[in-house]
Amino acid sequence: MQTPSGHPVDVTTSARLVVLVSGAGSNLAALLAAHDVPAYGARVVGVVSDRPGIRGLELAQDAGIPTAVVSLKEFPDRAAWDEALTEAVAVFSPDYVVAAGFMKLVGAPFHARFGGRMLNTHPALLPSFPGAHGVRDALAYGVKVSGCSVIVVDEGVDSGPIVAQVPVVVEDADDEASLHERIKVAERALLVDVVGRVAREGLVVEGRRARIGR
Repeated sequence: MQTPSGHPVDVTTSARLVVLVSGAGSNLAALLAAHDVPAYGARVVGVVSDRPGIRGLELAQDAGIPTAVVSLKEFPDRAAWDEALTEAVAVFSPDYVVAAGFMKLVGAPFHARFGGRMLNTHPALLPSFPGAHGVRDALAYGVKVSGCSVIVVDEGVDSGPIVAQVPVVVEDADDEASLHERIKVAERALLVDVVGRVAREGLVVEGRRARIGR
């Protein structure tokens, strides 16, 4: 396999990534833009969604990446969905799983299989302002600096060990949309950087502490 510039990509030594998506896939697009660079060290080998017909799946298909959809409404209960999601991801034998705008919490079977190897982003400086409205909550609190975090996913909501963070200054004229757009730019760059470094150097999780390295 070759990059668009003609340089070979060593897929045998690149870390295997499965990306979970629920929407437009802007973080996925950033990872796809990076993964053909030979020195990056990671390659997206599969994309799994909880929703059909989304832009994230189209991006993967356009890039020739296999996809799967595991929709909660197709299963009798959450436990059955958890098992199916775990198996759908396991098909790709990933070294790491990246939640890129994935809007579901994963269950015990997923943690048992991929615990300590799943990364997620959040548009706030955790542990402050976890949950689905981190940008809105930070603005309402009146912070002068917000930002984004990359964490190792655990059983809680945005509660896993923090791998890396980047600050984003809140401007006086910001509303939720304008601040979120600047955070998204920082978030994409941080995710691409962290995933590549983790792929090349490894990830160590010790209690509440996560560090890149072996």
